[in-house]
Amino acid sequence: MEMKLDHDPLALRAEEIRELGYRAVDLLAEQLTDPSLPAMRRGDPEELRARLCGPPPAGPRDWDGLLAQTARDVLGPISRLAHPGYFAFIPASSTFPGALGDLIASALDIDAGAWGSAAGPSQLELVVLDWFKEWIGYPKDSAGILVSGGSAANITALACAREALLGPMSDRVVLYTGDQTHSSIARAARLLGFRPDQVRILPSDDGHRLRLDALVGAMDADVQDGRQPLVVVANAGSTNTGAVDRLAELASICRERGVWLHVDAAYGGFASLTERGRAALAGIELADSVTLDPHKWLYQPIECGGLLVREGRLLAQAFTINPDYLAEYKSDEVDFSDLGVQLTRSARALKIWLSLNYFGTDAFRTAIDRTLDLAQLAERLVRDSRELELLSPASLGVIAFRRRFEGVEDEKTLARLNAELVAAFALSGRGLVSSTRLRGLYAIRMCVMNHTSGPDNVRATLQWFAQAARPDLPTLTAPPAPRDRHPDVRGGWADTGQFDARTVRRLPLFADLGDAALDVIIGSARRLEVGAGESVVLRWQGTRHFYVVVSGAIEVRSGDGGQLLREIAPGGYFGELAALDWGAGFGYVRTADVIARSACVLLVLAPAALAEILRLAPALDRELRATARARLLEL
Repeated sequence: MEMKLDHDPLALRAEEIRELGYRAVDLLAEQLTDPSLPAMRRGDPEELRARLCGPPPAGPRDWDGLLAQTARDVLGPISRLAHPGYFAFIPASSTFPGALGDLIASALDIDAGAWGSAAGPSQLELVVLDWFKEWIGYPKDSAGILVSGGSAANITALACAREALLGPMSDRVVLYTGDQTHSSIARAARLLGFRPDQVRILPSDDGHRLRLDALVGAMDADVQDGRQPLVVVANAGSTNTGAVDRLAELASICRERGVWLHVDAAYGGFASLTERGRAALAGIELADSVTLDPHKWLYQPIECGGLLVREGRLLAQAFTINPDYLAEYKSDEVDFSDLGVQLTRSARALKIWLSLNYFGTDAFRTAIDRTLDLAQLAERLVRDSRELELLSPASLGVIAFRRRFEGVEDEKTLARLNAELVAAFALSGRGLVSSTRLRGLYAIRMCVMNHTSGPDNVRATLQWFAQAARPDLPTLTAPPAPRDRHPDVRGGWADTGQFDARTVRRLPLFADLGDAALDVIIGSARRLEVGAGESVVLRWQGTRHFYVVVSGAIEVRSGDGGQLLREIAPGGYFGELAALDWGAGFGYVRTADVIARSACVLLVLAPAALAEILRLAPALDRELRATARARLLEL
């Protein structure tokens, strides 16, 4: 068949563009305004595969038919983050003018990577970033970039910090963060080459904020060990509880020590538009870098994240690379491809600029203030309820609670009953909440952020949890422990053989292990002998081995010869909190001094070996994790 070179097979006439657009907008209007649509509808995998799988057609399909299938098979089984009863995770109810900004940027294929190819969108991004600087109190000569979301902003910030303070990666540097930090920090650290022994997970205080004494102690311990503290990551609105770390004090500690302070304000940063939010975030302006997420509390369509760097030139120094094929496109103005990972990048500023101009800043400020009021309402309702128990008060829109049941005091049973309620609420279609663990306790987490939510939605949700019938618990079957996909292979297993099976079996912790787990212990455990008065573990160290006492006596103290926390006899164990994986292979610092009261023999396991044993022994995994939660409660 002869090809017609003057024919564009993908072109549409102006009338066709309008017709397709009108039909698509009609679909969106129905989806956005239909109150009968549930907060979440799960999809059946087999059914979806049957409807959606297969090769694309060789010829065209009818647009109305495509939209109908989209509504049924694609938009049916999804979570509706803008649903007024959606209080799970971190909601996102965007504005329609912002969505139209995305449509314009996508339809015109705007590449906002270089000034030469997108001067208008680039200037718009500078304008929007200037707004952000003003809102958080950053200086005018700071710099920033819009990215896909908080995760991308965090890895960009950590890369900038490493390049500014270090250059090529070194095994001496250490990153510090609290146990309430978002998992994207662990992922970013792993991608940037931080090994498991180069990240310190620090305990939080009663307000779920990073403990300053833990940070200073861990830094001092690392300096004494020849390490270089490099970065501290703080929260400005943690995902679990909305907690804000002591930002001004952290900035002072970091400044004195030449350490980079990065503040992850992806969740809470735009609360700075309000008086209450600005007060809660005091000190954020002192950070070296700040992550912001417009697709959260600035109500922009996904994807839209942002990063600001206080000393703006450092962002360009970290990312600028000038290949020959782009030399003619370089400009004296900003090229945003020089400030981050992406070369080709969408014009994310357009949607922010359109929606802020369409509604005005006051409307966004009012929307944020309103959700803060709703979260406080939720806290009052929980406090006034006889059935509900408050576990964490309202902080930047997040509260945590659980249902109490008469006659039930066992924590495991309470957790299972509350988990069943969370699942039943999701199936009801009324809304959605999420769950977490706070100080070892199962917590129902309610995040009030949607501008679509009102007092009736908050009341109805809490009333449902207070009045729902007690669930019938299914028979408990323990799932297998997840296998560590990124084990620390240093100090491998097949290199010791220092304990025999009989000795291991005599230890109560290992008495019921299967043969496979026993073989791992025999092949990997190291024998350590310590004399009376010798230190085994020092508080705030970054070591992560797990210890079982074979003979002798051990005492655990709060640090610097402080309060005696417990004594450990033969058969007991310690070090589980640091040895267990917090995320991405990283673990807690040591939280106490461990000293031999008498001459001791200890069985020592590396984290990778322990992870394999726990994979093979789910009951042991549950016991050690329960102990770790109890240790955190002691802190």
